[in-house]
Amino acid sequence: MPSTPVLMPQMGESIAEGTIVVWLKQPGDRVEKDEPLFEISTDKVDAEIPAPASGFLLETLFGPGETVEVNKVVATIGEQGGASATSPASAPSAGQPAPAAAGASAAQAAPQAPVVAPTLAAVAETSPHHADPRKIRSSPLVRKLAREHEVDLMHVPGTGDAGRVTKHDILSFVESGARTAPQPAAPSNHAAATAPAARPAAAAPRPSSDKYRYTPGANDKVEPFTPMRTAISDHMVISRETSVHVTTVFEVDMTRVAKLRARHKPAYAERGVNLTFMPFIMNAVCGALREFPILNSSIQDNQVYYKQQVNLGMAVALDWGLLVPVIKNADELSLLGLSRSVSDLAERARSKKLSPDEVAGGTFTVTNPGVFGSLFGTPIINQPQVAILGVGTITKRAVVTDDDAIAVRSMMYLALSFDHRAIDGATADRFMSRIKNTLQEFPEGLL
Repeated sequence: MPSTPVLMPQMGESIAEGTIVVWLKQPGDRVEKDEPLFEISTDKVDAEIPAPASGFLLETLFGPGETVEVNKVVATIGEQGGASATSPASAPSAGQPAPAAAGASAAQAAPQAPVVAPTLAAVAETSPHHADPRKIRSSPLVRKLAREHEVDLMHVPGTGDAGRVTKHDILSFVESGARTAPQPAAPSNHAAATAPAARPAAAAPRPSSDKYRYTPGANDKVEPFTPMRTAISDHMVISRETSVHVTTVFEVDMTRVAKLRARHKPAYAERGVNLTFMPFIMNAVCGALREFPILNSSIQDNQVYYKQQVNLGMAVALDWGLLVPVIKNADELSLLGLSRSVSDLAERARSKKLSPDEVAGGTFTVTNPGVFGSLFGTPIINQPQVAILGVGTITKRAVVTDDDAIAVRSMMYLALSFDHRAIDGATADRFMSRIKNTLQEFPEGLL
């Protein structure tokens, strides 16, 4: 039986690499097709990767802690005593496509094409030198290393696929002691005579990070960032630098929803579903997104891309980080369907059973810090989306009603962070009013 290469999977359309956390099998072990083979970590998901074929694990080409580009061979599976399909010396180098599995077509071996507007890094030209450093093909890890070493990515030759700057490229560049920033060319006599007076800088240069470095104490416990924590950190910085964040907060009376939930919860339990508040909120969000499609868009090159699908990302807090599984075509699901999806995705996120497709293609994200008691927060946009909704805790409070009476009501705050480049405050507030009205007058017929 010919050996089968095991590839680093692409866990989402904007993911360029993954870090091997642990091998669940060792060379020489018998593996069955679809049996967990190794565990990886990316900025979007920690996941167990199944074996693509049955046989024996002949070799592993990368060890725990190593970061590998997507679609690169990381191991081979075959019969004991047979020749392996690849070895460290013959493994595809950066920039070369990984070989397809035996019998697979080139189309099957190719990485999945993006289905939504790509991130800034994903739409870069193939040349490693660009006017805008955000358009250089590189991963969040590479951009973080560039900032730490004060390296200008425009001057790092990329050896990865389509000119992508890899981790190896930037570390080699730093070790070489090469210049990290372009030096201005000396002007000719004619240019010096005709050049206009220089304008003052628009802003002061960013202060050196050394100024804010912490000096460790003798008894400090040091715990390095995990790959997921590193990627989350990097993406949060990138999002702040990319989008103009504005947050608007609305108070919502959830008394009607609370009564509907209490009334129908036993019937849902008989179907094996725990009816929480989140499906009600997601149903209201879907209706508002249909009415205000600008909230379901992405910005790229001063253009707005309106998504034709409503794919709701739902942030799931884990002991080791944060994942955002995606409910595809959420606007087409009933309240029961949304309830099933919320429970299923959250459970499999915590058990590392999500597939690549289930963390890709989100068009709008809902995060629920209220489950921990938070009244509200100001969430950071999940790029390349343009808005994110934060859900606060639901508490009973004394409220003055429209007829000036005082009543005990179940109240909640919703906080919408939106990208002011595309969305005006009035539009954001109308979007939130639509959600508020839907929840306060929720139709019982939807249950």
